[in-house]
Amino acid sequence: MALVSFFGRLLFVSVFVLAAYQEFNGFGDDGGLAAKTLKPKFNTFSKHFTTQTGLQFPHVEIKYLVLGAIVLKSLGSLLFVLGSSLGAYLLLLHQAVATPVLYDFYNYDADSKVSGRLFHKFAENLALLGALLFFIGMKNSMPRRALKKKAPKAKTT
Repeated sequence: MALVSFFGRLLFVSVFVLAAYQEFNGFGDDGGLAAKTLKPKFNTFSKHFTTQTGLQFPHVEIKYLVLGAIVLKSLGSLLFVLGSSLGAYLLLLHQAVATPVLYDFYNYDADSKVSGRLFHKFAENLALLGALLFFIGMKNSMPRRALKKKAPKAKTT
């Protein structure tokens, strides 16, 4: 059962590892294609944030956001494959922050093809988020192995 669980975790994180690998290869000096794709979406998100809260969103270099995403995906994937809850929490953090920003279907007309594609990707990422929550819940509900105390030996006289 442990081997099946390991392979399941390995297949699950393959999504994150491949995405981190692609982003790392195209990173360059400016963050690469990932930064160019993220910049307009992040600007829209920060404008919504400012409009809704009245607070000014702090200036952030997009390439550092991409670098942070690469680190979260890589480290989280490695720890998750090894069965660590910390890895699941790191991947959960990435998914919770990145999903509504990257897949902003709510900024488009409901009838447009772009909105449909973005909603599909949004739903896929919600499924990944749910699987991470399931893993964390199962990990926390399983009792830890208690150390078996040896029964004291009866003294013979």
